[in-house]
Amino acid sequence: MKHLLRSFALLFLLASALTQAQKTYSFESVPGDPLEARIYTLENGLQVYLSRNIDAPRVQTNIATRAGSKNDPADATGLAHYLEHMLFKGTSHIGTADWAKESAVLQQISDAYEQRRKTNDEAERDRIYHRIDSLSTVAASFCVPNEYAAMTKSIGARGTNAYTSTERTVYINDIPSDELEKWMRIESERFQECVLRLFHTELETVYEEFNRGQDNDGRTAYAKKNALLYPNHPYGTQTTIGTGEHLKNPSMVKIQEYFKAWYAPNNMAVILAGDIDYDRTIALVDRYFGGWKRKEVPSFSFKPEVPIAAPVAAEVFGPAAEWVDLAWRFDGYSKEDGLMLQLIDGILNNGKAGILDLNLIQAQKVLDAHSSAGVQTDYSAFEMHGEPKQGQTLDQVRDLLLAQLEALKRGEFDDWLIEAVVDNKRQEQIRFWNENNGLRTAAMTDAFILRKQWKDVVGQYDRMAAITKPQVIDFAKKNFGSNYVCIYKRTGENKEAYKVTKPSITAIDIKRDGKSAWRVEWEKMPSAAMVPEFVEYSKAIDQQSLQHSIPLACVKNPTNDLFSLRYILDMGTNHDRALKVAVEYLPYLGTSKLSPVDLKKELFKLGLSLEVFASEDRAYVTLSGLEKNLERGVDLLEQVLADAQKNDEALKGLVADIRKNRQDQLKNKNALLGGALFSQARYGTLSPFNDVLSSDELAALDGAALVQRIRDLMSYPHKVFYYGARRR
Repeated sequence: MKHLLRSFALLFLLASALTQAQKTYSFESVPGDPLEARIYTLENGLQVYLSRNIDAPRVQTNIATRAGSKNDPADATGLAHYLEHMLFKGTSHIGTADWAKESAVLQQISDAYEQRRKTNDEAERDRIYHRIDSLSTVAASFCVPNEYAAMTKSIGARGTNAYTSTERTVYINDIPSDELEKWMRIESERFQECVLRLFHTELETVYEEFNRGQDNDGRTAYAKKNALLYPNHPYGTQTTIGTGEHLKNPSMVKIQEYFKAWYAPNNMAVILAGDIDYDRTIALVDRYFGGWKRKEVPSFSFKPEVPIAAPVAAEVFGPAAEWVDLAWRFDGYSKEDGLMLQLIDGILNNGKAGILDLNLIQAQKVLDAHSSAGVQTDYSAFEMHGEPKQGQTLDQVRDLLLAQLEALKRGEFDDWLIEAVVDNKRQEQIRFWNENNGLRTAAMTDAFILRKQWKDVVGQYDRMAAITKPQVIDFAKKNFGSNYVCIYKRTGENKEAYKVTKPSITAIDIKRDGKSAWRVEWEKMPSAAMVPEFVEYSKAIDQQSLQHSIPLACVKNPTNDLFSLRYILDMGTNHDRALKVAVEYLPYLGTSKLSPVDLKKELFKLGLSLEVFASEDRAYVTLSGLEKNLERGVDLLEQVLADAQKNDEALKGLVADIRKNRQDQLKNKNALLGGALFSQARYGTLSPFNDVLSSDELAALDGAALVQRIRDLMSYPHKVFYYGARRR
């Protein structure tokens, strides 16, 4: 222990030196990159992605590993995900009060699990488990539980979490920028080794996660779709959570083997976005992570899938409302298919003027429909999803979805749509990246996992803009045929659901207020000095008055050419229960000059978004988009609010859809628990969840009266907020 403390003190002195021999770090960057990202590669192969954003004194951190459930051994699925859980338990330094004694017992537990895996005799398995349970009680007496969480919390970390998917495992924190070095010290220790303490109690947590998944209709449909799309690839043959049988027979040895194989610096990345100094930060990363030893990482190979020659259909059952999914398999990211698929997704479904948006949603032919393009390393998939209206069959929904692909193949979309899709994607990217460091790190994490060149990430929309309409049509004709998987999600009992029985676990008496020697020394590290910057609201916000003394607050956008204009009205559904329906009615309305379809097309073409939302006590009208189109956007907004034209047929369809959605909510456990029951417990008989128009009241609604509510919105007291390039 004295040796540990001396080593820690020496490292701390070195880490705290004001300067080292100045080291120059080469990096990759791309001119015109809105993230101004720098990508470094340390001598041990560790990749480092940095992006500076000084809007707040915080840093979003991702530590990513190019390994996930596809790398699980076929006889030990769920292993990558379980390892993710265990890497919150500490090391031989973090989380232990006496490592020498604890490690000896942990080895006995590991040996016992291996013995248990080798026998099929249930009595013998039970006997071994009871020994594991007894040993775990002994091992727990030497641990300091949740020490990693306690340390990250002590430096102000938020959102501490991790996730595992098919080919990545990512560890996440959001930390104050002045605690960056202390965070690095924790993480560099964390990934040095894997200590499987409190193993069987954490296994209970994973069992519960597995069992919850058995009741999740979305997961059931997703697993079945993947099994049919990828019958010979781990994308389809294995799930991230693993099989129940494998979870019941865990191997601590295999988890250690997985960690040693895949958690190597040359297979990982440190990804940071926020209030950082590039030079200081890369020097710190090198100081704390550069000592990791490079390893030879196993290669991953797979046998190519046989082409799908005809539709492959399957049914899955569960309590939730019904839907149908269609999926086509494509090559992985290394091919250019991914870019084309993202463009086609935007042409079909952009929320405003896509083929699905107009032909199915606006036309009220289905309850819901959308598409998506999922790009992975080995294969990609394009999917379409549809939900039926009352009395509609899933086959009818499927046929409507397929008909939209046929419209795509015939080129039945406006010539300007490709350019508008690209422009809107650019705008969305800029807005997301500027507003959310988590989305910055997500983009950089994707680049690392998929081995994207950063110049290709920055230039993806330039390349997308070069795709022509004939190329889209040709691609669709060649690739979207009868080569799809169809999943019918039907309401009923899932007879394939498999629940893992959780074993009895003896309650563990652990010291929750203890600290490891490592933590005691770590707490002595000073935090970086932070100079607070206080906002002078009188200077930062330009307060003005419009006509009728309506207050206007303006804030300058110094970073891009986007704007947001928001009207906040002092009234909501508590004041008028029909307001929510009026707001939902609005997207189906046009004006005396523009049809509903033409209005949506015009907004999308201009890169504008118009949203109206009603909460319980306020209503919000928001116009956002490209600054250069602000005047035209305000003109369209005023037209909509002052000149909306009733549409009786659309109102009839809307009322039917509201009723169908309410029926579907009765089958949705999240709506029942998180919505209805939570609201009932909080408010009792005055629950706002139930304070909605009855079926009879819905049937009695008058289109003209709803339109009048929209026209009257601006007559209520309200404030206006503007964020954009203009000061006044």
